[in-house]
This record gives sequence, C-alpha cells and structure tokens, in this order.
Amino acid sequence: MKWIVLLSFTVFFGCFSMRAGKEVLPRAPKNTIDEERKKEIEYRAYLDCFYEQLADGALPYEAFDRAIRGYFELKNKGKLKNERYLTIVDLSSSSNDERFFLIDMFNQRLVYKTLVAHGVNTGEEFATEFSNKDGSHKSSIGFYLTGETYNGKHDFSLKLDGLEFSNSKARERGIVIHAANYVSYEFIEGNGRLGRSYGCPALPHEDYFDIVSKIKDGACLFIYYPNEEYLKKSTLGRDVPYIGKY
Repeated sequence: MKWIVLLSFTVFFGCFSMRAGKEVLPRAPKNTIDEERKKEIEYRAYLDCFYEQLADGALPYEAFDRAIRGYFELKNKGKLKNERYLTIVDLSSSSNDERFFLIDMFNQRLVYKTLVAHGVNTGEEFATEFSNKDGSHKSSIGFYLTGETYNGKHDFSLKLDGLEFSNSKARERGIVIHAANYVSYEFIEGNGRLGRSYGCPALPHEDYFDIVSKIKDGACLFIYYPNEEYLKKSTLGRDVPYIGKY
C-alpha cells in the first residue's frame, strides 16, 4: 500500500514539476506585450488614415505599408537627411501605368505620380526579372537612399545608394534617376509599351527637375515588387516602427 501511495506522490510531483517547468519558460512581461500591441494599433491607424488621405488605389497597400515601415526605420536610425519625401516605385504594375509615387511625409499627400521605366532585361511591359549584377541591365528592388546630383551621359541625374542585398551595387552599376525620351505616352502609343533603361528608374522630362530637387540628398526610395526571395531575406521595413508625433 505504501509503495502505491509513494508512486502516486511521485507521479503527481513529476507532473507538477513538468507544469511548473513550462510555466517558468522565458516570457515577455505583460507590459511589454501591451506596449507592442499598442504600437501596432497606433501604426495601423496611422497607416490606414495616411493611405486613405492619398486617395490613390493604384498604389498597392502592401507596397505602401512596406515603404512606410522602411522609411521610419531609416528615420529612427538617423539615416535620412531628407525626411520630408518618400518615393515608391511599384514594379508590380504595367510600365504603361503611372507607377512612380512621390509622397510628402510631412503633409501626407501625393506630390507627383508619373511614369517610370524598368530595365531592358527585367521584362517587356511588365517587370519579371531582377538583378544586382553589373551588366545585367536589370532593375534592382529594395530600399535606396538618394544621393547627389550630377551632369553625365543622361545630363542632369541623381545618384542612388542601395541599402540591401538586392541593390547594394547600385552606385557601381551606375543606377541613377534620369530623364529619358522613351518614358512618355507618345512612346507608348507608338510602341505598345514604355521604353526601357539599363536598370535605371528613368522618368519623363515633364516635372523631372522639380522631382529631383525634392528627393535628392538622402531621401528614402523604395522600389517594390512582391518577389518571394526578396521579401523572405529583406529585414528592412519588416518590423512595426515607432512613428513618433506624425
């Protein structure tokens, strides 16, 4: 009888120990969970309101979300010298559509929406292939910082610095923002699609100088495409950001 009681006690104590062991596994403090939840709710409310205020359904919500997250991550790390403007290039859309979005972050409004070219080896009307290799003549997706302006073979141009594995060689490849005659509705009418670059996000001549003057010198540029490899490997723009007092 004693051994039965002893066995029962041992089994009970063992189960209790196991349950107790599970209970003492590392857990985030409740106040930490609450703060993270609060930050997420505040961010989502900010994002939805901002998106509605832009009033342009042509910009994918997913692209906007990722771009805003990345913008604030860079801002909070002190990486942005030009915090006012955020540029999003949506390469998931047809090149015949206006898919270059210049956003005023301070006033939460869309400043410019225009055509933009992708690389000649990235695709015909639609972008499908991307590369970070020199000589590939393909577009590179991901986050960039705008650099300095200069006069080169494309006249007045804006240098870009890639911030991710997907676009880190942008400067050495000569990937810049420049104006081009093949980025126009006239070209689309005559050729059935927009012209293509060697990987540069080329823009129309119309409003070009004003666009570059706004986004030069350390602004955030995000070239978006729902590429599985990129979305899996990229860490920039993934977390819920602290948005401050915007």
